[in-house]
Amino acid sequence: MAKYRFHKLAAIVVFAASAAWIATGEFSSVGSAVSQSDDQAPEAVAEEPTVAPRVVAVVTPPRVEHARAIRISGTTEADQRTRLAARTGGIIEELAVQKGNRVEKGDLILRLETEGKQAAVEMAEAMLSQRQAELDAAERLAKSGNVAKLQLDSARTGLATAQSQLEAAKAEFDRIEIRAPFSGLVDSVPVEEGSSLQQGAEVATILNLDPILAVGEVGEVSLGYVGVGDKADVRLVDGQRVEGTIRYISRDASAQTRTFRVEVAIPNEDASIPAGMTAEITLRAEPVDSTVLPRSVITLSAAGDLGVRAVDGENKVVFYPIDLVDDTPRGLVLAGIPADARIIVAGQELVAEGDVVEPKEADRATIEKLVGNLADGM
Repeated sequence: MAKYRFHKLAAIVVFAASAAWIATGEFSSVGSAVSQSDDQAPEAVAEEPTVAPRVVAVVTPPRVEHARAIRISGTTEADQRTRLAARTGGIIEELAVQKGNRVEKGDLILRLETEGKQAAVEMAEAMLSQRQAELDAAERLAKSGNVAKLQLDSARTGLATAQSQLEAAKAEFDRIEIRAPFSGLVDSVPVEEGSSLQQGAEVATILNLDPILAVGEVGEVSLGYVGVGDKADVRLVDGQRVEGTIRYISRDASAQTRTFRVEVAIPNEDASIPAGMTAEITLRAEPVDSTVLPRSVITLSAAGDLGVRAVDGENKVVFYPIDLVDDTPRGLVLAGIPADARIIVAGQELVAEGDVVEPKEADRATIEKLVGNLADGM
């Protein structure tokens, strides 16, 4: 019995000692304890390794004065276009033109048969002569007091009526001829000599192709960059390139597209450029101070804006949004970039705004490849 009490007492002592040891907090995984001298800090803080700044290649691009290019799609149109119509009915007696003929203003297009219209003019002239004689006689009698004033007024009315009838007969006679209202080319003649015409029927279409117009529509944002008298380049669908001058800019936007009609006048003396041809119109605004850069340096900011990354005086990465002035076969012409900006041309996709970098001037071969050739080709 005493032996049993001794084992029980020993177990209680061991349990109490274990509990006291755990309470001190000085336990750890086996083998993890590290002895420390009295003068060491209770905790050793590990230092993070220093990361060297990323090396990027930079250039200071050339500056150029370049006219802003606004490209729009359009078509060519005749400067003047008219469809001539018969002013009176009748039979075509003479057809003076054919398709493709060139005519001058006032040239005869066709003539209808007179069909008594000349006789009507002659009769109206004879009636006018008679009414004039009656008025002269009435005025002589009126001076001697042998005719009433009412009869004199009637004679004057008769003369005015005869004059009106003569003018109407001459106008009807003049309608048998149709003449060109302006100089140009005869594009179509849908009638034949000897055929019958009704009043209002189409007889010919005349085009004035000098100048020829390249017509397109410019957007609201670009409207402020162009004006009447500015130069414009036009590339036709057949590859031909011509130069013209902005002649007209509408001040009333299209309700559907919110764009404004623009007309570019192009010299076309030989009528080599037809109407209705597809054209790409490049409007040239006033030249602006610009930077020439290759497309490869263009990147996106964290906010999704299109621009370029550069290095400031403290070797920190900065971002410049771009204003596209022109897109040429040799590269991009951009505005909005400071003159002293050092543009990152290699490594711009590996850094972000605010990063400290180690800029290295690009070697001469790289500068000539990326920048020099572009500037020479502008």
